[in-house]
Amino acid sequence: MTVPGCIVATLLASTALVSVTPNVEYLVVAGGGGGGLLGGGGGAGGFRTGTLAVAAAVPLTVTVGAGGAAATVRTDKGSNGSNSVFSSITSTGGGGGASDLNLNGAAGGSGGGGGNAVTDPGGAGTGGQGNNGGLGTSAGLAAGGGGGASAVGTDGSPGVGGVGGAGTASSITGSSVTYAGGGGGGGDTAGAGGAGGGGAGATGSNNATAGTANTGGGGGGARNAGSGNAGAGGSGFVCIRYPDTFAAATATTGSPTVTVAGGFRVYAWTNDGSITF
Repeated sequence: MTVPGCIVATLLASTALVSVTPNVEYLVVAGGGGGGLLGGGGGAGGFRTGTLAVAAAVPLTVTVGAGGAAATVRTDKGSNGSNSVFSSITSTGGGGGASDLNLNGAAGGSGGGGGNAVTDPGGAGTGGQGNNGGLGTSAGLAAGGGGGASAVGTDGSPGVGGVGGAGTASSITGSSVTYAGGGGGGGDTAGAGGAGGGGAGATGSNNATAGTANTGGGGGGARNAGSGNAGAGGSGFVCIRYPDTFAAATATTGSPTVTVAGGFRVYAWTNDGSITF
């Protein structure tokens, strides 16, 4: 399968292939939070990118966070997504969206949207990884959107669910792909999911949309409990790259997708694994 994004390495490279451990620039996205019932959209998984020095002959852990489950009863929020990890770098799972009897969105990489029983706050996002979820309101029973990597989830307004916060685009692989969008809130008019895999909220007895796999998008919130389901969060991913003038890794686990293109060696995981240089 095509994996939508990656991590980059920046080192001086000679024209000959060399076996020097590179520094790698990483992009690590956690699993998105699940949506709530009569409730808010799930928050996007935490989004982190940067450059990391790595040592030779030391296996580096890769963990790809699962998306959080959708709420199935009104007294529970959607579940938070699971963390994603590359070596010492951890991205925090997205916060679950509130249900109408569990009123606040959960904190996470980005926060889940608030429920629709009263004016319910969204969950807090994690600094440097994401943003807060939007407020829900009892006016017209409209829930808040989940936060995204680049923007907060919008507040619910009478009858209209909040829109999930936008994610962040990366062009590491040579084409622009957006990750970590928040889920939309449920309402008489459902909130759209945020760009970057956020699932749309639901209206009436319809089912909300799940966050897109391997983007860390939050799941959409449902409008009616018992007749419409909330959406689960999308799984995260881990990807790294470094100049192809450096040698290939000596070992990998987890069956990463490996490509050499545009002057880089790229390793991308959709399952847990490891890499050794």
